[in-house]
Amino acid sequence: QRLGVLHVGQRIEEQADFEKIYKNAWADNANACAKQYAGTVFVKTFFCRTGKRTQWGLIMDGWNSLIRYYKNNFSDGFRQDAIDLFLGNYSVDEVEPASPLHVKKDWKFLALPIIMVVAFSMCIICLLMAGDTWTETLAYVLFWGSASFGTFAIILYNGKDFVDAPKLVQKEKMD
Repeated sequence: QRLGVLHVGQRIEEQADFEKIYKNAWADNANACAKQYAGTVFVKTFFCRTGKRTQWGLIMDGWNSLIRYYKNNFSDGFRQDAIDLFLGNYSVDEVEPASPLHVKKDWKFLALPIIMVVAFSMCIICLLMAGDTWTETLAYVLFWGSASFGTFAIILYNGKDFVDAPKLVQKEKMD
């Protein structure tokens, strides 16, 4: 009212158009920041825009959380490297000829996830397309299930090979 935007007696809560524009601008800003930092949109986008918790909003929040988890653990180390590079919080040994950003991946980095997905898919297919007898179906399901579980266990055991950690080393604090 002091700025002349609202008349005397008007309340901000009564301005539905302004509230909609304000909430959308706030959610758009949150989405832009979240995409830069986490690689996905703001998790509570639907709630921020509408002020209501919907089933679709819950589903999208869960989906975005799964994508964030994957990106954070398996494909996001470069983001932290970029932030460290931008802020100057890194140290690179100038004598070392190889770039610290280039790390060659082992064969298991690509092979094991593919084997696990194929084995799990075959297990599901064997369950859906039953064989002539239940023992035949059980044998196939046990084989493919154990193959998918075995590759999953190998992936967990070698977990550090699959995580995309930042490659630049932080500077030590100079005190």
